[in-house]
Amino acid sequence: MNFILIGPQGSGKGTQAELLVKKLGLTYFSPGEVFREMAKQNTPLGRRIDEFINKRGVLVPDDIMLEVLGDFFAKKDLAKGILIDGFPRNVVQAKLFDKWLASRKLEIDKVIFINISRRESIRRLSSRLICPKCEAVFNTLTKLPKKDKICDVCHTELIQRVDDRPAAIAKRLAVFQKETAPLIDFYERKGVLEKFNGERPIEAIFADILARLGLD
Repeated sequence: MNFILIGPQGSGKGTQAELLVKKLGLTYFSPGEVFREMAKQNTPLGRRIDEFINKRGVLVPDDIMLEVLGDFFAKKDLAKGILIDGFPRNVVQAKLFDKWLASRKLEIDKVIFINISRRESIRRLSSRLICPKCEAVFNTLTKLPKKDKICDVCHTELIQRVDDRPAAIAKRLAVFQKETAPLIDFYERKGVLEKFNGERPIEAIFADILARLGLD
């Protein structure tokens, strides 16, 4: 089965993605992670992506997104299904992605929408700490590092990203509402959207997802 994960910042999509991949053996695609790695590569495409996300601070254009996605999945075994986190971001991308899938005789079985309130999103994100070296993620609410502000993995001092501060979070959430609200309606009309309350324990959300998708 093939899935898309969507939800506001701080909703716990990444955590649920890890659990689903481990449980079902899905091939996982997160554009943000892939782009960050590609931007480090001294290749024509890597330099273009670096220009967009690091130098100009803008989203990667749709044509490059689909090029990267196609190249990524071409190298993977998709027999057990795919899980996409962070794409599409809007209805235009969703329609382009539908065409891309159809050209490969694929389709999305379910779109998993994990929702939390604006207040909860700000609370969670403003507590987040990131390792600048290995990119491990911690937070002061549920995942404290063993040593104060030191990464458990590589022992580098943890930082708070600029875009995890309240003012920046508010802007990111405004963009999410503008771009993603129509996307939720789009998938709901297609009959593939499943909504989940993200303000519950991780295990409860995961069990709910498996049960409602008939995967438990």
